[in-house]
Amino acid sequence: MVLKMPSRFGSLVKEACALLDKFTSDSRDVDVFLEEASTDLQSIGPTERKFILEVVSGCVEYEKLLNVVISAFYGQHRLCTGDRSQFIVICYLATFSLDGLGLGHFSGIVKSLGPIKMHLFLDFFFSNLTSWIQEKWNSIYEAEFVEKHWIGPLLRWRPEINLLMDQLAVPKESDVRRAPVKTTQCQEFNLTKPKPRSLPMPELIPLQEKTKPVPNTTYTAPREIQIIEEIKEKNQQKAQELLFEANMTQFKCGNPEKSEHTKAVVSLIKADLDSKLKFDSFHSSGIPPSIKAKSCSVKLNNAAIRRREALHDRQVKEELQRIERLVQGARDPSPFVQRQKEVLERDLQEKLQTAERKRLETQISEQEAALARTRVAERNQKTAQLKKEETAQLMRRYAEKRLQEEKQLRDLMQQVTDGHFNSKVAKEKIKQLKQRIVKEVSEQSQELLRQALEEQQEELCRKFKIIREIHAIESLPRIRPNSFDDTETAGHELLSERSLAELKERLALLRQQQEKEQEERRRNILEEKQKKKQEILEALENIELHERVLAKEAAERNEKKKANQELLQQMLAQDETIVALKKKLEEKKQASQRVKQAERSRTNPCKKTPTGTNIQRDLKEKTWEELERSLARYIQDTP
Repeated sequence: MVLKMPSRFGSLVKEACALLDKFTSDSRDVDVFLEEASTDLQSIGPTERKFILEVVSGCVEYEKLLNVVISAFYGQHRLCTGDRSQFIVICYLATFSLDGLGLGHFSGIVKSLGPIKMHLFLDFFFSNLTSWIQEKWNSIYEAEFVEKHWIGPLLRWRPEINLLMDQLAVPKESDVRRAPVKTTQCQEFNLTKPKPRSLPMPELIPLQEKTKPVPNTTYTAPREIQIIEEIKEKNQQKAQELLFEANMTQFKCGNPEKSEHTKAVVSLIKADLDSKLKFDSFHSSGIPPSIKAKSCSVKLNNAAIRRREALHDRQVKEELQRIERLVQGARDPSPFVQRQKEVLERDLQEKLQTAERKRLETQISEQEAALARTRVAERNQKTAQLKKEETAQLMRRYAEKRLQEEKQLRDLMQQVTDGHFNSKVAKEKIKQLKQRIVKEVSEQSQELLRQALEEQQEELCRKFKIIREIHAIESLPRIRPNSFDDTETAGHELLSERSLAELKERLALLRQQQEKEQEERRRNILEEKQKKKQEILEALENIELHERVLAKEAAERNEKKKANQELLQQMLAQDETIVALKKKLEEKKQASQRVKQAERSRTNPCKKTPTGTNIQRDLKEKTWEELERSLARYIQDTP
């Protein structure tokens, strides 16, 4: 409902509440009642009349929806029923007309109807909006319609409504009551106060009997643990022996040992690789080979054997499919693969050349940087030498000044100690007197405490004797007759009733039957295991044959790769740019060695002849020693 807002909305809402009360009392037709109300409101402007009639018609139309909130509100709060129409109108305006009215006019309407009761109603309405109110409205109208047109807009206005409720909760200055006038207050009589009671003597702590000392066995480990450890060690040794025997006696089909010919080939390859190793070189020797020689035997489990069998079957299947495609007329990809290999080799050769060039360039730049660092270090040494000489002179002056100050302080301290000596003697006498008084008082208090403890100890001994007598009486055994016959029934007259002896016999029969069934199951399982073991052995024999063929092909490929690598290294050695960079690097290294030799020749004569810096260092050490001695004397002289 979008309107041009009249200036006096509060009076219009009160007029609408009066019409709503009149309609509920008359309970006539809505249209007839609105026509009669419009004729009665001819004195009001058209927009104001329209606002009143729309509010009344809306409240009547959504009466069932609004009564859900108002009836629950009156059920929780005991308020005057005459204000019911006001709460209905405010609930209608907040739910259906808040966007048209705006927060300013809505707050004016609420304040005109009474801030306390309106604050109570708005707090109740908005706090329960998304809980049971929404559920009741969903039972009257469709849930999507309620969420979209009523609950959503109200939740958007929730922050502004909270601010309005905070304003309503703050009372105005006119509402604040005046403070009551102070009345005469009676004063108590100025009587003499009784003296506070003296603190009672603290209860004496009774002395308990000495407990038995803890036995030595609590601090020593029991012998059972040592026996368990010995058993563990023996079991571990047995397990290692069994594992060694199992490794020695392997399956024949899974024996990974190689023939003498393969061993000789492997030893030749290892010798060739060892000859190419350079342990003294600066850079690393490259990535280790990915395919390592299988020197040790591996014991495979069932899962590993099944995986190897599946891999072997897949490889065989792929090879058969490739042969079928070639038979059907498919093109052989070997020429394309050959061209691709040539292109890759060419790219690899270029990359190696660029990498070698960059490596040499970086080494040259490192040599140049090292020479520059040596020049900077020489310059810094000279400046540091000058700074050391200046600091030595300053330290000498500071030491002389400190010696003069110490002499003055020593004279002052001597004067002060002479004045304090007499006061110390008087303090010592007072201290001795106080100690004597405290000693006498403590002796008296100890005597009283000793007497009280003796009395308490006697009382405790008497109680302990009574408790021991009670425990002795309770510990006497009680004789209970036991007349039970396991061959007789309990006498409950049930169909399945039986004696204990019969029950034991039946249980024994059932146990024998279960053992027979278990033995039969165990026999079946062992037969299945034998079958599976035979299948696995056959599969391993096929896999071994296939792997030998693949190993031969891999060895041939490795030989081809080695030949290609040797060709690439020869081409790199013949490149002119790389040869030139190597020469330049050797020149830089020789220059750096010359600089190092010159530094060594400079440092050797300096060590032989004493320089001025050593004399200055000795002077500096002497001054520091004198300062330390003077500080030690000052600390000893102070009382």
